[in-house]
Amino acid sequence: MEIKVEIIKRETIKPLTPTPHHLRCFNLCLIDQLQPEYYTSLVLFYSNSTNSPLPHAERSQRLKASLSETLTLFYPLAGKIKDDVSIDCNDDGADFFEARAYCCLSDILEQPEQTMVRRFLPTEIQFQQRTGNLVVVQATLFKCGGMALGIGISHRLADASTTSMFIHNWACAALGSSEAVPPEFGAASRLPPRREFTPASPATHLVVEKSATRRYVFDASKIDALRAKATSASIEKPTRVEAVSALIWRCATSVSKSKYGSPWPSKLIQMINIRKRLQPPLPENCFGNLVWCFEAQTGGGCSDIELHILAGELRKGIEGFTKNYATKFQGDEAFSVVFKSYKEIDSLFATEIMRFFCCSSWCKFPVYEIDFGWGKPRWVTITNMESKNVIVLMDTRDGSGIEAWVCLSEEDMALFERDNELLEFASFNPSAC
Repeated sequence: MEIKVEIIKRETIKPLTPTPHHLRCFNLCLIDQLQPEYYTSLVLFYSNSTNSPLPHAERSQRLKASLSETLTLFYPLAGKIKDDVSIDCNDDGADFFEARAYCCLSDILEQPEQTMVRRFLPTEIQFQQRTGNLVVVQATLFKCGGMALGIGISHRLADASTTSMFIHNWACAALGSSEAVPPEFGAASRLPPRREFTPASPATHLVVEKSATRRYVFDASKIDALRAKATSASIEKPTRVEAVSALIWRCATSVSKSKYGSPWPSKLIQMINIRKRLQPPLPENCFGNLVWCFEAQTGGGCSDIELHILAGELRKGIEGFTKNYATKFQGDEAFSVVFKSYKEIDSLFATEIMRFFCCSSWCKFPVYEIDFGWGKPRWVTITNMESKNVIVLMDTRDGSGIEAWVCLSEEDMALFERDNELLEFASFNPSAC
């Protein structure tokens, strides 16, 4: 169905108190330098609370007041990108849009689609410009009284962990809760930026072209069966993410056999939160992009490789990162590691004989606990799924299942979505109501 969303008001929300002069220049960390200037974004959908529902105007005012308070705590996000290594913390603030949707929340959740979900963020959020505000919010009221809260934060400063932390602190401010955990800004001292290191992010190779995005949901019982199938001597207890990632990788790679008669070798590039994996570890509330990736690879014939072998490759990849890099992400040695890995990944994207897939997981981030005072969200999802060969995993509302967004070329998706093994374990786009 056609969904009409109309912007009715736009404001700039400034920090509640000015940033002190000695904090006006914020240094990015080395990994921040690799990130593209677009937004990490989430949309949270809330039902109309049956317990003393707040009028929309009051909800909106609460969001804006608490956002102002939170921007004081996360002061770099109220600034502007100054150059490739720093942020000018000038208190320019965040963009806050109020909008109206001419439909009910159930119309969105009955059969969610990426094209539909993107209506709940401003159009300019698709590509971050260097001159834009680093935080953009859109609060959309449905006819039924429900609300969609779309939040975008510049990827130059925020990974999934930082984005989740910011939104949780914002919700705590809205509730007047003392459970907020303030950010720790020590990443640049551990991973100092390099002014001479200004590469184009490898993510720029994820070309936006004619692609198709599909949503698959794996419930808890299917994941248990999948984990059993992925178990072997080399991986006795595969995680939920390992089992689901391995299945999607296997099904996506088998497309080449259908197209060309024989499978191509492939790699899965898996993004991981490195805060707790480094030695010494960084605090979980450390602000910035503290993610890295590991690679798992198959040779030709991968469509015939059993699931447990692919899951085992994923486990080897993450164990290899811990063994080889955990102590090296600091100072000059960090630059050597990052520079070498960047070159390897960059050359991977340039090859024509290797199929590659990028997988990112939001699992375990408690996004379904975010309560601004009108209950927990009915559904939470990402929006920026436009680049082919990208997989994003999120928890389902009950915390036991996994929701996977898969983006492939239109030609590949036509084959992928008919894969019998995929459909044995996953439901295609079920209702999120």
